[in-house]
Amino acid sequence: MGSTRGIIWGAILCAAAVGVAIAAPRAATQLAQSTEEVVPAFHNQPPQGQLPETLSPSQFNNVVVQNAYILAARVRKILYQQPCYCHCDRSQGHTSLLDCFASTHGAGCGVCLREALYSYEQSHKGKTAAQIRAGIERGEWQQVDMTKYQTPVPAK
Repeated sequence: MGSTRGIIWGAILCAAAVGVAIAAPRAATQLAQSTEEVVPAFHNQPPQGQLPETLSPSQFNNVVVQNAYILAARVRKILYQQPCYCHCDRSQGHTSLLDCFASTHGAGCGVCLREALYSYEQSHKGKTAAQIRAGIERGEWQQVDMTKYQTPVPAK
């Protein structure tokens, strides 16, 4: 019985390591969040100086991506204070979710897109950056309804 349990755990860890969980992003993210205690990089306080601009949405063809970049630009101070659970802090040296939208990285990453849209939605519900961060850490960004962003958002 003990060796069977060990084989099962070994198979689970191996599957996660080779990316088999990519087919089920939510399950993979929940596994990552439950096995990793370290929260990705973020800034605990609002910025003291100038923030980098987000890239122009017109650089992208996908409407959802364009909308994410438009809305990210509206909440840059909030994104500056958020971690990004695609762990681009490790792979790309990002220091917060804002870095994903000051570069093209956000355009190709579903985690970044959902986290940015979640941050925008929650900020418009009156949540603080710390409250939004707590929601991101709990994985609430995974529930963002991406179909709402398939038509262009109004220009501000």
